Amino acid sequence: MPKRRKEGRDETAARERILDAAFRAFMKSGYATTSTLEIATRARVSKRELYSLVGNKQEMLVACISERAKRFDVPADLPRLREASHPTVIAVFRLAIAEVIHAPEVARALDSIARETSRAAVRNIMVRAQASGLLKGRPAELAKQFAGLLWGDLMVSLLLGVAERPSPRETARRARYAADAFLQLHPLPTNAPTI
Repeated sequence: MPKRRKEGRDETAARERILDAAFRAFMKSGYATTSTLEIATRARVSKRELYSLVGNKQEMLVACISERAKRFDVPADLPRLREASHPTVIAVFRLAIAEVIHAPEVARALDSIARETSRAAVRNIMVRAQASGLLKGRPAELAKQFAGLLWGDLMVSLLLGVAERPSPRETARRARYAADAFLQLHPLPTNAPTI
């Protein structure tokens, strides 16, 4: 194997170890109290290598959230309640809430990276429905309404640990309920194309 390719693989493996170590440390000790030395020690790298491969602690946080935000990547026609209720996602939300006073950048990163991905997916559905003549209104507001109907108070209950992650059957039931309720609020225009 060429030396360059091996070095690239080694750097990728080290970066993954760093991000995994950072995430575990953030979850255990909190973002504000976790040191880069602790992360480097957990990842079995030098602090110099840590900064070289990932950057400072805030950049590590953003990278950790970005990696976990991939769970929010959804097909354009299907928001994934199951992925958003995954225990790792809930853990990241709990971290953001716990650190909001000492490290508000955690919440800002979570909102701008992970939550925006989810919101954009639902907004795109609304844009397409509007372009097809099936809905009227502002896509961003329509997306918020649908998300509210879909989630209800489930996220708060998950964050508090008083609810279980919804099963695939429960997820489908919630999605049907949200769609039915949404369509009652926004009936098809009289000139809407037939489906």
